[in-house]
Amino acid sequence: MTRVLVLQGPNLNLLGTREPEIYGRETLEEIHDGIRERAAELGLDVDFFQSNHEGALIDRLHARDFEVAIVNAGGLTHTSVSLRDALVGIARPFIEVHLSDPSTREAFRHVNFLADVALASFVGQGARGYHLALERIAADAAADRSAGSGAEADPGASRA
Repeated sequence: MTRVLVLQGPNLNLLGTREPEIYGRETLEEIHDGIRERAAELGLDVDFFQSNHEGALIDRLHARDFEVAIVNAGGLTHTSVSLRDALVGIARPFIEVHLSDPSTREAFRHVNFLADVALASFVGQGARGYHLALERIAADAAADRSAGSGAEADPGASRA
């Protein structure tokens, strides 16, 4: 079973009350409940971590006890070279998610230190972005299993 870490950055603990016109009215707990349910449907094992502290997020990534991550770095997306370096350094794929679309917001949010090293990005989809990320992870895992089983099915098929 694929182990997925959902890493949530600063201020996401305020979801449901913080600027609901931008981020929606769902709380982080409600979003996590939906992620947990969809992950179970897809056969994925999911773990959650939220912190308002950059170092805590980096320390959690350094644990490397997951195969792939879904990362909503919040405002750290636009400022944190250290978080980017940690994501690259741990050599685990990750998918970036943002509830809103930062490219349509203030100019300072147009800087993104994570997008070019992410496997994929889902922005502006609200909580659905997390579900899209899970579906991508499940599809990639199924493709990997299929490719692996094909090679095992006929080990001598490509011998010269």
